[in-house]
Amino acid sequence: MPRSRTVLVVNAGSSSLKYQVLDGDTGECAASGMVEKIGGPGRLTHSTGDLTHERDVTCRDHKDALDAARAALREHGPDLDELGLFAVGHRVVHGGPRFTEPVVVDDDVVTAIHELVPLAPLHNPANLEGILSARESFPDVPQVAVFDTAFHQTLPPEAFTYAVPAEWRERHQVRRYGFHGTSHRYVSRRTAELLGHDPLDCNVIVLHLGNGASACAVQGGRSIDTSMGLSPLEGLVMGTRSGDVDPAIGAYLARVADLDSTAYDEALNKRSGLLGLAGISDLRELEQRRAAGDANAALAFDVMVYRLRKYVGAYAVALGRVDAIAFTGGIGENSAAVRGAVLDGLGAVGVVPDAAANAHGDPERLLTSPESRIAAYVVPTNEELEIARACLAVLGDEPSV
Repeated sequence: MPRSRTVLVVNAGSSSLKYQVLDGDTGECAASGMVEKIGGPGRLTHSTGDLTHERDVTCRDHKDALDAARAALREHGPDLDELGLFAVGHRVVHGGPRFTEPVVVDDDVVTAIHELVPLAPLHNPANLEGILSARESFPDVPQVAVFDTAFHQTLPPEAFTYAVPAEWRERHQVRRYGFHGTSHRYVSRRTAELLGHDPLDCNVIVLHLGNGASACAVQGGRSIDTSMGLSPLEGLVMGTRSGDVDPAIGAYLARVADLDSTAYDEALNKRSGLLGLAGISDLRELEQRRAAGDANAALAFDVMVYRLRKYVGAYAVALGRVDAIAFTGGIGENSAAVRGAVLDGLGAVGVVPDAAANAHGDPERLLTSPESRIAAYVVPTNEELEIARACLAVLGDEPSV
């Protein structure tokens, strides 16, 4: 009988577990779901086709959450025990300098992910819990770790090196790593397909815009620069993260406000960005307030858009030739206002937006006029499919499409 090519994709967060069951060849999603509020009374949402089922659950840990997901799959389909799994694919946020590609999980990989916790203390522990739980639940199924940072391991030294003391760089591994790599890889390749180009001969600037946001310059299928750095804090203005700030701010606030490093880090990650500027982190509400004349909301929007334009301009220079700009992520895919404001400010690089196309159309569509020197697209990301296909590739069984 032909071997099943079904992959269970697991994305374990600090208090949640998302999952999808995918055909690695076709990308067809048989089921998806999420367990929320792990550690206490929570909720499981499970979808198959057009049907969605919800129920209250209490999960002590990620193992309980995965068991709850398997129970939902047995009840509402597909039953993984009957279907058979090719692999379980895991999103891992930080792979450090070691992991440049997806890897089959073994004890050494588990140890390495644990050792990388200091680089991603908010993410890697939860990712690791998901892996350990899945290894216990599916002991005979290969587990594959797919790292957000791996796509950016092609950055040249001049792009990933910070001008800081050698001891920081050599002993403490301080450098630019970048994140959202799985999304940037998928979207850049899909954009090349939409252009009718070989991804190896196509230059794309990808703007992954959500509550977390990053830009990436992709040259011939390889990341050559990206806005996030050692952590996901650097770069663009985000929902609650500041993005780029003067590094001297921390020392200044320590002197004048007695702010310690922990409080400073918490403020930049959780109380800055749109929240710090306008008091709200949800872009939909911010756009409504902006339309109603709220000055703080208008400033927050303008700061966010200005930063985006700066990065697009810088990456246009870094790439030398730009074939396309791709908007993805929750904001990139859904906010015509953000896309329009960014594109309207890119006339210097030859972008001519199509306002009607930006305002409405298919989820995946062209946003620019025929006379535009650079095409711009909305390209919905599909990180789960990218992870599933990575599983097939790393296990020596390339997808057939």
